[in-house]
Amino acid sequence: MNGPDTISVDLKQALRRLKLSPMLDTLPERLALARQNAMPHQDFLLTIVVDEIQRRDSRAARNRADKANLDPAMHLQAWDETAKVTYDRALWSELCSLRFVDAHHHLLLLGPVGVGKTFLATALGHIACRRGYATLMLRAERLFKLLKASRLDHTHDREMRRMLGVDLLIIDDFGLDQMDAMESRDLYDIIVDRHQRGSIIVTSNRDPDEWLPLLADPIRAQSAIDRLQNSAYELVVEGESYRKRQKPTFSPQATG
Repeated sequence: MNGPDTISVDLKQALRRLKLSPMLDTLPERLALARQNAMPHQDFLLTIVVDEIQRRDSRAARNRADKANLDPAMHLQAWDETAKVTYDRALWSELCSLRFVDAHHHLLLLGPVGVGKTFLATALGHIACRRGYATLMLRAERLFKLLKASRLDHTHDREMRRMLGVDLLIIDDFGLDQMDAMESRDLYDIIVDRHQRGSIIVTSNRDPDEWLPLLADPIRAQSAIDRLQNSAYELVVEGESYRKRQKPTFSPQATG
C-alpha cells in the first residue's frame, strides 16, 4: 500500500518527459515536510522549483570547472587555515568577491615554491565558475606548448580565441623558463588583447621585475608586463610549504 508521500508512476513519467527526473531525489522528503507543516501549495511548488534551480546551478558550475581544468580538490572550503603561511587577509577577502573580475583587473599571486599559490588561484577559479564566469586555467608551460602546436595544425586562431574569450584566464607557474620569440609574442598578444576586457590571474615564484629578461623581445616584454602589473592586485604569499599538508600518511592501525 502506498503512503501519502509515495511518488506515483504517472508523476515519475511526467517529470521524466519534462527532463525533471532529478527532482525525484528530494521530492519524497519535500512532500513529507509539506504535509507535516501544512505548507500551502504555492510554497511547496516554490520549494521544489528552487531545489531544481540549485541542482542545475551546481551541475553547471561543475561543468564549467571541468572545462576550466580546475583541480576539484582545490576549492576555498578545503584550504587549511592552520597553514603556516602569511598573506594580506583583507585583500584576499576582497579578491574572493570577484569584483576585480567585474572590473577587468588582474591578480599576481607571488611567493616562493610550495606556499599554496596554485591552490588559492584554483579556489578563485572555482568561485568564478559558481558565479557563472567562463574560466580557463593552464600552466604557463602547457599554454605555450598548446599555442606552438596549434600553429602546426592551423588552429592557432581558435586557441587564441579560447584564451581571450573567457572571463578569467589563470596562468599558473609563470616565469620558470626562458621564453623564445614565439612564446613572447603569444604572451604579448594575450595580455594586450585582454587588457581592460578580461581578467588574468598569474602565479609565479618570481617578482615581476624578474620577468622582463625572460622574454625574447624587450620592447614587447616591457609593454605587456607594464599593462599587466599596472592593472593588477598583488597578493604575496610567504611561509612554510603548504604541500606538506597534502602529503599522504600511513596509519598501521587503519589496516588492522
